[in-house]
Amino acid sequence: MTEQEIKDQDLKYNLHSWSKQGNLNPIAVAKSEGIYFFDYAGKRYTDMSSQLVNLNLGHSNKEIVAAIKKQADQFCFMAPGYAVESRSTLAKMVIDLMPDNMGKVFFTNGGADANENAIKMARMFTGRNKIFSRYRSYHGSTFGAGNLTGEPRRYPLEPGIPGFIKFFDPYVYREAINFADEEAATAFYITKLREQVLYEGADNIAAIVMETITGSNGVIIPPKGYLKGVRKICDDYGIMMICDEVMAGFGRTGKMFAFEHFDVKPDIVSFAKGITCGYVQLGGVAVSKKIAAYFDDHTLLCGLTYSAHPLACAAGVAALKYYKDAHILENVEKVGKVLGELLEAFKMKHPCIGDVRYIGLFSALELVKNRQTKEPLVAYGQDPEGIMGGIIKKLIGKGFVTYSHENMIMVAPPLIITENQLQEAMTILDEVLYSVDKTI
Repeated sequence: MTEQEIKDQDLKYNLHSWSKQGNLNPIAVAKSEGIYFFDYAGKRYTDMSSQLVNLNLGHSNKEIVAAIKKQADQFCFMAPGYAVESRSTLAKMVIDLMPDNMGKVFFTNGGADANENAIKMARMFTGRNKIFSRYRSYHGSTFGAGNLTGEPRRYPLEPGIPGFIKFFDPYVYREAINFADEEAATAFYITKLREQVLYEGADNIAAIVMETITGSNGVIIPPKGYLKGVRKICDDYGIMMICDEVMAGFGRTGKMFAFEHFDVKPDIVSFAKGITCGYVQLGGVAVSKKIAAYFDDHTLLCGLTYSAHPLACAAGVAALKYYKDAHILENVEKVGKVLGELLEAFKMKHPCIGDVRYIGLFSALELVKNRQTKEPLVAYGQDPEGIMGGIIKKLIGKGFVTYSHENMIMVAPPLIITENQLQEAMTILDEVLYSVDKTI
């Protein structure tokens, strides 16, 4: 097929997610390698969002591809009830990466159904029905995960499932209160959360679910002590602490899991994306030894036809080996420091930037009309003039591929990126931000 035939057929028969379908113009991709992909004219694009913040080890990783081929030659599928080498190996590898309180893994197809099954397990284990999650969150778009989600992508699912309760993130940049320090912010947010827990009836709450670091809604990093404060609330009232590590997990923040930065041990961890880096779909739920033991004599009412798919597990085994063998965490620490320095420099010289937030190779730029008032470049949940879309289109036109959400631009490149590659790509972002400065 020609490039145009591919695009024409795509637009005729495919529905594209989160988009009005009438004026789409997708790039037809011819090949990809490392942090780059190429169209049919040979134009190179730098993947500065790791696709959907999942391609942690870049495109066309030979070790992962070889592992998938090897498993395919043995067999491609075996139902979840059978013991399979790639399945057994990956489960052990995941638990070995987790804190010492974790016991077993239930594999899923991706992040949304990982979160679906995480809350099911919490409800079965506790015998309670209410689930707390945050407004500035995205946990997936299936019915249960969509009800966990707090931002506008949950609206088509409403009226939602009874018992799903929302609370606010510790979003210090946009808080009306001028806190003395991070600890003061933590004290405020934890006090409000504890109060809400009591008013909802602590004995009715099965779990508090959080993206450890809020992802697409702005890379919101919790202030010092916040996650420990949530852990204390959970311990006081027998509530399960669920950390959604779908986006932040597997090296994205410089640790294998983001909660490691905050010295807490969750009861349940949902994950996906970076475990196979998108080469085959896979997600999962890791549960504590206590929860795992509960299901020794209570039926686990969870099941998926493609749970722990052998091809996906083979890809996962290869990916986890590669993280270690290629010293990916060390690269994230080194290059992530450069990314942070560049973002701080951008903030100093571009008046359109209100805030930059970053940890490892996980970052967002928050664009504003006015730094003093912090008025966002586009109103919450609205962009009728397509301002953010226009900025992203300019970036892509120059070969810098990422996405925006509300007034945020994500910068989350593959974890294999070098300092030189990062510098080259960020020059493009710098150029485009100058054009945004002129509009405010």
